Amino acid sequence: MEDFKPTKYLLSSIATGKTFEDEGWTLDDPNYDKPALIRSIYSKHQIEIKNDSHGMYKFADWLPILRTLKGSSAPVTYKSKALAKHLGLSNLYITFSGWWPEKGGFNRTCSFKETEAYTVMARIGKDEKRIMVVASAGNTARAFAQVCSDNNIPLLLTLPADNLSAMWFDKPLNNCVKLIVSETGCDYYDAINLSNMACTMKEFIAEGGAKNVARREGMGTTTLSAAIIMGRIPDYYFQAVGSGTGAIAAYEANLRLIKDGRFGSNMMKLMVSQNKPFTPIYDAWHNDSRELPALDADLARQQVQEILAKVLSNRKPPYSIIGGLFDAMKHSNGDVLLASNEEAIEAMKLFETLEGIDIHPAAGIATASLINAVKENKVEKDAAIMLNITGCGEERLKTQLAEKIYYLKPSHVFEANPAFEEVESVLSNLFAF
Repeated sequence: MEDFKPTKYLLSSIATGKTFEDEGWTLDDPNYDKPALIRSIYSKHQIEIKNDSHGMYKFADWLPILRTLKGSSAPVTYKSKALAKHLGLSNLYITFSGWWPEKGGFNRTCSFKETEAYTVMARIGKDEKRIMVVASAGNTARAFAQVCSDNNIPLLLTLPADNLSAMWFDKPLNNCVKLIVSETGCDYYDAINLSNMACTMKEFIAEGGAKNVARREGMGTTTLSAAIIMGRIPDYYFQAVGSGTGAIAAYEANLRLIKDGRFGSNMMKLMVSQNKPFTPIYDAWHNDSRELPALDADLARQQVQEILAKVLSNRKPPYSIIGGLFDAMKHSNGDVLLASNEEAIEAMKLFETLEGIDIHPAAGIATASLINAVKENKVEKDAAIMLNITGCGEERLKTQLAEKIYYLKPSHVFEANPAFEEVESVLSNLFAF
């Protein structure tokens, strides 16, 4: 984007309502010592949408960024005909992020995690010397790897070894991207543990997860896309969740759209879903509890092995924190739903048959949950419904690439719960500190 000027915004504590300046990588209210999210307050209350040539940055008025990066593609929304008819819905809109060129989708990593990566990395100034650390269950790592490789930005990724199949690309990556993993049998929480140890070293900076306003604002562009095409705020929002950060982002985008004044004043119901049997958010919500249930680590790892949608496996999601998923769900009068592996597979087949594109397992969970919600009369047939397809077109793109698929290999495999000294030594050698 030529002559881009940094977006003007302040940060606000959701706990206290006080506003303050972004000091460059602010993740918390410096004057509040309890767990709470912060939120961006933009100088422009009415968003001016740029044309598609700007990619993700068509929404720059509501993104906390200092610059733009090359290669982005914005989420796309269209009104469903085939799936809507099959379900008897008159106002079903599908928002997707993925590889679907004929509909304008050019996400090379086929996931809405690119919306996070292009916003988070654009929040960093060019003079930042520390190396970004990102923990992931798969899709997030691939998105950040692609964005950083294309834009020559140093990056350290941590991942469970069982999810290495997610680290595929259409060409070899720039050497600025490094990957370390936790051994087979570990899960996303183990990858987070690795990233936390790395971030105690002065050479690294934590991406921040849900606490990073840029991550949430990036994902919130899915809701902006839907509202613009629909001409209004949806009545219902369907998405599968691991951390729930995408749903928090949708809720916050909803608040900005209300303040904009051109899209209505309703609060869309967040209809989020989990993949059985890994269901900590579902269990807490249906116990009307702000606190997540205690999880046995071994049982959780076993459940993660069983679920089809591995990316939905966060053991410590931002659910309880002030401004987190619990609060967003309460304010939106939403619900947490469940779907099985078998239901997701059937939904994925149905979506590809009716809509014409393959979808990720997490999107299959969301679609299955929508199907179940219609059967159980949890949504009105004429309601304005947004279905967030968080990843699609991967199988199509892989088929097109044929043999030209490249996998990022880990520089080191750690045992579960490694000693800090081992992590420090490996990273020092890896980055030649």
